[in-house]
Amino acid sequence: MSTFEEMLANYGMIAYTTKGRSMEPLFHQGRDIVIISPPNGRLKPMDVALYRRGKAYVLHRVIEVTEDGYLIRGDNTYALERVPEEAVIGVLTGFKRKGKDYSVEDAGYLRYVRFWCAVYPVRRVCVGALRRVKRVLRPVFVKMGWRRRKG
Repeated sequence: MSTFEEMLANYGMIAYTTKGRSMEPLFHQGRDIVIISPPNGRLKPMDVALYRRGKAYVLHRVIEVTEDGYLIRGDNTYALERVPEEAVIGVLTGFKRKGKDYSVEDAGYLRYVRFWCAVYPVRRVCVGALRRVKRVLRPVFVKMGWRRRKG
């Protein structure tokens, strides 16, 4: 089986269905197809990088460019990860959803990126507060015999 690095070298791009929840709400597991191309120079803030973390491939957004790499996080995550330049193997150039093709240069995509990154501080506070409330209420619900429904 070929690695993403080999496919990028041989074909100049790769397309694959996303896996995981770290880039929601932009990409949903098994629904969206991302188009990745080799990077053309250094990435910029707001680019979405495909990089290798150990044996796994990760697709997350560049938050800050550093001297030796990038600070990166998923759209649905709250921790920054320091990624060295040499770990980045590709950059998002487009995606396909429900049969329609989108470019990272489309006005709608650029609006989403600016909005989603601008509201990050508010999202982080809200998610933290919600987690604290759940932590406090969980023992109460368990004691009352309430259980989370699956599905």
